[in-house]
Amino acid sequence: MTDPNAPEQPDRGAAQTPGAAETPSAPPVSEPAAPAYGSAAPAAPAYGAPGYGAPGYGAPAYGAAAPAKTNTLAIVSLIASIAGIVIVYFIGSVVGVICGHIAINQIKKTGEQGRGMAIAGLIVGYVGIVLSIIGVILLIAFSAWLFATYPTTPTY
Repeated sequence: MTDPNAPEQPDRGAAQTPGAAETPSAPPVSEPAAPAYGSAAPAAPAYGAPGYGAPGYGAPAYGAAAPAKTNTLAIVSLIASIAGIVIVYFIGSVVGVICGHIAINQIKKTGEQGRGMAIAGLIVGYVGIVLSIIGVILLIAFSAWLFATYPTTPTY
C-alpha cells in the first residue's frame, strides 16, 4: 500500500524524454553546522561505532612497518658467552665467539637486528677464553709450586 499523501517518485526504469517535466527531488542533505564559538566540540565516535575499529592486540598501527627480527645466533652468542664465564668454562666462551662471528655475517646479509648483542657475545666470549687460559696457567704454576715445596718420597 502506498500513502496517498506521499509525493510521486519518478519511474527510474522509464526512459526520460527531452523536454519532459521533471518532478522535484528531495532537498539536499546539509552538513551539520559548526558549533558556535565557546561551545563544546561534538563527541568523537566510539570504537564500537561502525567504520574503523581499534587495531587488534599485537597488530602494528596502520601504515607502520613490522619490527625487524632479531638474529637468533646473536642471542645464542651472548647467552653461551655468559654461561662460559659463569658455568661451563672455556667451552661456552668458544661457542659464544663462533656464534657471534656467524651472527654478524648473517646480520650484514639479511639486515636483521641484534648486531650489538652479537658484539657483546664476542667480547664476553673472548674475555672468557682469556680468563680460562689464565686460569689454566695459574693452575699449572700452583701445581708446580706445590710439588716443589712438598716433594713426595715413596714409602716402601
